[in-house]
Amino acid sequence: MIEIDGSMLEGGGQILRTSIGLSALTGVPTRITKIRSKREKPGLQAQHMAGVTAIAKLVDAKVVGFEIGSSSIEFHPQKPKGGIFETDVGTAGSISLVFQALAPVACFAPSDVSLELTGGTDVPWSPTFDYLNLVFLPTLGKMGCRISAHLIRRGHYPRGGGVVRFKIIPVTDQLKPITLNELGEVENIKGVSHAVKLAKHVAIRQAEAAQDTLARAGFKEVGIEIWYKEDEISHLSPGSGIALRALTTKNAFIGVDALGEKGKPAERVGFEAADKLLAYLRKRCAVDINMLDMLIPYMAIADGVSVISASELSLHARTNIAVTEKFLETEFAVTERNGITSISCKGTGMKRRDR
Repeated sequence: MIEIDGSMLEGGGQILRTSIGLSALTGVPTRITKIRSKREKPGLQAQHMAGVTAIAKLVDAKVVGFEIGSSSIEFHPQKPKGGIFETDVGTAGSISLVFQALAPVACFAPSDVSLELTGGTDVPWSPTFDYLNLVFLPTLGKMGCRISAHLIRRGHYPRGGGVVRFKIIPVTDQLKPITLNELGEVENIKGVSHAVKLAKHVAIRQAEAAQDTLARAGFKEVGIEIWYKEDEISHLSPGSGIALRALTTKNAFIGVDALGEKGKPAERVGFEAADKLLAYLRKRCAVDINMLDMLIPYMAIADGVSVISASELSLHARTNIAVTEKFLETEFAVTERNGITSISCKGTGMKRRDR
């Protein structure tokens, strides 16, 4: 059994999600203590329990100490399985964060996995659905992960209620390593601007502000899809946001997002997203901060050496590295040069456990 101190580094839900996901992936039981000890409300909360439940379903896991407020749990996984699964993350708990943890497990299942998650699709402190769809999934595709996502309904803070259906086709045998250490030149920029239970012009103004900001920087052809549901009863909370993605000649996807909030002009939302994207492009890094965080486990299990470059090594990424090295016999090398952080890892070449 692998012991994980939930108070190290980030000290929050990231440690729990990564540990449970890697335990399920490797088949090695884990005990996590001091769960979310650095948060205002420490211990397991409803959204964290839903995430653990979603992963446990994929591997018929036994979970000990599993209750609201618990500061310590044990996770005992069995073999992964394919099939159809549903999990309600609860209120506006992030669908993206739950999926981030369980995706590696599903990619190594013995058969296809169909997954429906209910919760928050566009909420603070987590990647949005459009970021997942525009950046995360295409990047994983380069490594051999075949995942599609279908947005049924958006879910915003505070009530959530969003629904996303994922289809995961397991890897044939092993994951391919990935090299994203050069940005290259921008080939195109596209995005999605959305508004729910708000007027359509909110989404349009977000998009136009982003396009104007990017045009002033020399990127005049920017395609942004307008997505809105003005009077949709099934959506529980109003909300808006925008996600942008730049594709480069080195096959790098740089992504950003920004969310609307009460009293915040739509133009400000669009400007913030475009400004964040331009900042990444100026730094010449090939991976944005969210993608860096998400790629860590995949680098560790790929069949070969993966190398990526980012603007910085975030606390979440350092936490993921520390937890990943506990479960897998590999080490990450981190170097900094000219303001760019390079992260490399020789993966273990994990194979599907049913083979």
